[in-house]
Amino acid sequence: MTRPDSIMLQRGQGKNKEKMVSSKRTVVLIGLGLAMLMGLAIYMRLWTIQYRISTDETELIRKQFDLANREAMDESAYWRSRFDEEAGKVSNCQKELLEIKQSSGVEGTGMNSKLESLRKENMDLLEKIESLKQELGLEKLKCSMKQPKGVLAIEETPK
Repeated sequence: MTRPDSIMLQRGQGKNKEKMVSSKRTVVLIGLGLAMLMGLAIYMRLWTIQYRISTDETELIRKQFDLANREAMDESAYWRSRFDEEAGKVSNCQKELLEIKQSSGVEGTGMNSKLESLRKENMDLLEKIESLKQELGLEKLKCSMKQPKGVLAIEETPK
């Protein structure tokens, strides 16, 4: 074979080789494309499942939040009403105290001075009671001395 024939032969086989390589490339590219499409389909399927789950979770979380919010508002209203009741009681007590102070006519230190005067009066009365007890004891002693002894003996005998 001559050189040009061998070149021609190589060129012919080269075309076959190119066709083979080209067909192998297309098969690989088609396989790669199919694999990418399958991967994309699987990814989309997983994404829709996750989206559905997250949507359900979002709805559940929203319901739980609404329930907790209502409970908190109910509790807040309860404590607010308790506070209002106690505030009303306190204001009534303050009004009564103010009325008592105004009716007695004494303020702050005046109450202390009135209390001191009552204590002094009490001490004076206790001293009077003591002196009256002493006088009563003396009178009893005088009466027992005036009684005849026979009368006393009759009273003392048991019956």
